Amino acid sequence: MKPALALLATIVLLTLLASVSSFAAEPTHRFRAGAATSNVTPPLGTAINGNFAEGRATHVHDELNARCLVLDDGTTKLAIAVCDNTLIPREVHDAAKQRASQATGIPIENILISATHSHSCGSVVSVFGAEADEEYKKVLAVRIADGICRAHNNLAPARIGWAVGSLPGQVFNRRWHMKPGAKMPNPFGGFDQVRMNPGAGNPDLAEPAGPTDPGVSVVAVQSPDGRPIALLANYSLHYVGGVGAGHISADYFGMFCDRVQELLKADRVDPSFVAMLSNGTSGDVNNINFRAPAPKFPPYGKMRAVAFDVAAEAVRVTQDIQYRDWVPLGARRKELTLGIRLPSAADVERAKGILAKAEGRALKGADEVFARETVLMSRWPAEDRLVIQAFRIGDLAVAQLPCEVFTEIGLDIKKHSPFKPTFTVELANGYSGYLPTPAQHEMGGYETWRARSSYLETGASPKITAALMELLDALKQ
Repeated sequence: MKPALALLATIVLLTLLASVSSFAAEPTHRFRAGAATSNVTPPLGTAINGNFAEGRATHVHDELNARCLVLDDGTTKLAIAVCDNTLIPREVHDAAKQRASQATGIPIENILISATHSHSCGSVVSVFGAEADEEYKKVLAVRIADGICRAHNNLAPARIGWAVGSLPGQVFNRRWHMKPGAKMPNPFGGFDQVRMNPGAGNPDLAEPAGPTDPGVSVVAVQSPDGRPIALLANYSLHYVGGVGAGHISADYFGMFCDRVQELLKADRVDPSFVAMLSNGTSGDVNNINFRAPAPKFPPYGKMRAVAFDVAAEAVRVTQDIQYRDWVPLGARRKELTLGIRLPSAADVERAKGILAKAEGRALKGADEVFARETVLMSRWPAEDRLVIQAFRIGDLAVAQLPCEVFTEIGLDIKKHSPFKPTFTVELANGYSGYLPTPAQHEMGGYETWRARSSYLETGASPKITAALMELLDALKQ
């Protein structure tokens, strides 16, 4: 070959190699994220859930929302919706997921929907005094699905990171052992070993019956140039309360979102920034320091103080986040069949006798309320099916349970999860009542009393935890 031709061939070859190298250097995956909110406020007159006596909505203090985030690693998409609601039954979750999946192509098992458990929301589950509003059920499912679709529409290049903070001063176990001699009767004719909400400053307090989880887990998402897209936080604390009579409110969960937006100076971005606060495992934890007298707060005052503290810690830890341009995503889902603690024939006869004495008037007191629960549950099937789910976001995992889960269960999941960090989301993808440990069942107390609010077999928590570990191990592999 002539020198000139050889030189030309070499140049062409080097150019081709450079092109191939340049192509190979390009990322094979592009990480994207999108966020949106969808208003889920019920109409005035809707039943308000969460208390023994039915309440009706007469005023909306602050709007309720489904706060939604969609993540996309180029191969897998995950959707997360945190909804301002007390309890959402599986049928609503399933309807919302089906609708969102059909519109976006996101598989149903890749969609997480959870309730915050604010007690000042519209009722879509029949528990104690409040009956489900069937029309609101339909609207809620559609609006949740719409929020997921809107978040999917907002998908754009993004970076993601996570961190875990700590806020121990706002969480207190609400189940207490009392000093010897304290009587703790239950509505079934027996006595318990622990008492829920024994009263702030009660001199008969001995020690709490379980731990608390101070962790504030944060997942932050931003555009490549640093514009905030979303912040998902998780804290293991029941609602705070202190609303006006008949008021609809998102409780401290909504105030947290407003405060985070303010602290991040993200209230004028387009698309709109979305903050979200999911509820961790807090079935036995609330915001009352029972060791001290209860301080006085005006309506909405205490929840604002709690929200501001949680928001400050969540924003603080974002300063240490190392954002990733891409992380792998994954999802695993399993259905479990668990037994239901059905009443015996003797239980039903006793309950009917109690209700007969109350005929013609509204029920009052735990004995009468739980007598009605006993009669209603006598018609239930012997088993229930639950959805257990887990997400992977890079090295982080999100464990999802459809119950009000005792904190010690969540701490155990975090400890043994192959992902560090892991956080738990309760009341996710359904509602199956309280989830105490077998040992806590032995102690008794409100959260264990057989009712629509607590009905799973006493050995449910080890089975659910084992199922979650299987899902997390599969995601890790």
